[in-house]
Amino acid sequence: DEERVRMVRHPLEVPELTLRRGFFPLGFPVELRTNRVEVMRVAEEAWGVFEERFDTEAIAVDVHVTESETKECPPGPTYSIVQPLVVSFADAQNYCIADLSRGRTQMVVSEAALRHELYFRYFFLESAAASHIATSFTTPVHGACVALNGRGVLLCGESGAGKSTLAYACARAGWQYVTDDASLVLHDTPTLTAIGNCHQVRLRPSAAEIFPEIQGIEMTPRAAGKPSIELPTAGRAGFVQAESAEVRALVFLNRKDEGEPRLVRYPKDHAWRYLRGTLFGPPEAVAVQSRTIDRLLSVDVLEMRYTELDWAMERLGTLLEEGQ
Repeated sequence: DEERVRMVRHPLEVPELTLRRGFFPLGFPVELRTNRVEVMRVAEEAWGVFEERFDTEAIAVDVHVTESETKECPPGPTYSIVQPLVVSFADAQNYCIADLSRGRTQMVVSEAALRHELYFRYFFLESAAASHIATSFTTPVHGACVALNGRGVLLCGESGAGKSTLAYACARAGWQYVTDDASLVLHDTPTLTAIGNCHQVRLRPSAAEIFPEIQGIEMTPRAAGKPSIELPTAGRAGFVQAESAEVRALVFLNRKDEGEPRLVRYPKDHAWRYLRGTLFGPPEAVAVQSRTIDRLLSVDVLEMRYTELDWAMERLGTLLEEGQ
């Protein structure tokens, strides 16, 4: 009788998870379970380039794939935080719940979502691990990170400020490239250390006017309403990948000022509000992140007003090499 009960599944139950494998996105252990080999293949493309760097408890990610008749890409998800849960909902067949207190994410996605791999990877798979990494082990900063001779700078600013563009330009010129616009500052380290995904860069389609080599590359669909071009950095001419860098300065980018290009002091209270705006998670996690922000504000906090990339790169180089 018990065996018969176990064999009867409710029609609303999602498929059982029959596949399991470990990955290390950004160096943190993740145990992925799913019912489809396609999910494992996408995970290998996204996370297979990373090796284990941190001895933390494994994040659990469960991906249930359901059948779907439509082939249309699902809409971009909306997000809600109901502590300690982060809920993302695209539609009735594509949704995700991350329990930040337990280090576990459970999601249901349709075959339609899986057919659109960039969509599935960006909105569901990668974010499933990122939400835990960005609350339990690091402080997220909406900023790019590049380094010169190991000295790192966080390039900050609102959407469209040119963070990824300047980071990519620096990387093409031989700087160490850490990440485009999603930096993570490690907790409990002697120095302020930023990490990120040095294996890819995302640029707006308009960047093709500056960097002709990215023309014709497929765009990520529905990426927060702003389509982006994603490209790997491995083997790219001039690129030096760096898994981390010691943060020596925060530079807020301002390309709207048409006056003489210059690097000036930036109000730390403004910087604090900007950095604080990316924090989320349980109160105890946010308290740790707030202390990390205080540490970040101990380095030089500056505003770069510029229009020319070459001038910006040269000025950043002087800042990192000479400290001024």
